[in-house]
Amino acid sequence: MDPFVVVPHRLADFLRPHLDDIAAEVEREVQLQVPEYARPADDAYVRTIRAGVKQALALFVDRIAGTGRERDREHVVRTYQEIGRGESGEGRGLEVLQAALRLGGRAAWRRMMKAADELALDSGEVAALADAAFTHMHEIMQAATEGHTEARLRSTGELQRRCQRLLDLLFAESSASAEAVEELARAARWPLPQRVAVIAVGGTEREDGERLLLPAGVLADMTAHPARLVVPDPDTTGPSHGRALAAALPGRPAAVGPTVPLAQIADSLRWAARALSLMRRGVLRGEGVIRCADHLSTLVLYADEPLVRALSYRALAPLAGIPTPQRYRLAETLLAWLQSESSVGGTAQRLHIHPQTVRYRMRQLEKLFGDSLRDSETRFELELALRADAAPGPPRELSRPVSEPVLPPVSRVRSTGG
Repeated sequence: MDPFVVVPHRLADFLRPHLDDIAAEVEREVQLQVPEYARPADDAYVRTIRAGVKQALALFVDRIAGTGRERDREHVVRTYQEIGRGESGEGRGLEVLQAALRLGGRAAWRRMMKAADELALDSGEVAALADAAFTHMHEIMQAATEGHTEARLRSTGELQRRCQRLLDLLFAESSASAEAVEELARAARWPLPQRVAVIAVGGTEREDGERLLLPAGVLADMTAHPARLVVPDPDTTGPSHGRALAAALPGRPAAVGPTVPLAQIADSLRWAARALSLMRRGVLRGEGVIRCADHLSTLVLYADEPLVRALSYRALAPLAGIPTPQRYRLAETLLAWLQSESSVGGTAQRLHIHPQTVRYRMRQLEKLFGDSLRDSETRFELELALRADAAPGPPRELSRPVSEPVLPPVSRVRSTGG
């Protein structure tokens, strides 16, 4: 049964002259209990809320009296939808709006119970009044929630579009002016950081960057190639920030570029993308998120691979005619010897072989390279070439006119004697 039919019409006649007083009491209750609504100096705001309260009370009384029309109810619903949209635009959360509506409903209910006592309503009539009041309040709260949610979704979509435009501007081939970046960052509600780091993300392509559970302030473009995250001022964040980023990318390889000034953001992306590419090839080993800062020497070596191949071809040419197994062992020994600053004992320890084996191999290398092993520039080039060839991953094709590389990765060869 419709609860409004059971409530006596005389209650409506009793309440109608007091609607202004009830509306004022509701307004005072909300402003007293919810700090976000304590804005008596904002006349336009107060008038809007007061009008909404009066409309809701008037409709409730009309429904009790049996004169409430459907178009009146629809009007009140639209009013509270608009109030919900307005509250979202003011930046207040849905929980604040709902708390205000509950408090207002409670204040109005107190006045109704007082009127019920004065009119000596019986228990059945009071129960019907409670049912009618809660039904009416539910409809109002639902309308306000719909308006707030609609506005928030619209605002979120617009904010995401602004963030996307900001990302496009930051990574544009031609540098944008500082004024343009500041203006768009302000529109996107992104406080401009002093320094940033870019994370290049691999894995399956997706278009739902907005659904990633990212820390506040991190911009995401999951449709780019590779997908990218922009982390503001990463050096000032704590370990929990890094853990939150890693948790947002479960099972996806990612590389954190160097921290750079905002104007150099493209450099951080370039190195992060390079590191991600080397991860895919197995050159950089690691799972989940790796940091470019931990692999700078490898990244430098692979910055220009054709140049490194040319260097390897020239620097390691004396090894070209050596049979493959022996060439592996000699290259491995030479690299360890250079890294050990020409120490036979240090080389033996690195390779876990006998010092006499090191001496034997070094005599062979001295016959191949001659006095150049004592030249500092030659030693530097040799170590670069050997490090590049010893890096993990598939063998790199070196720039020589034969199909076989001069020196496949020495790290793949297990050390043996002789």
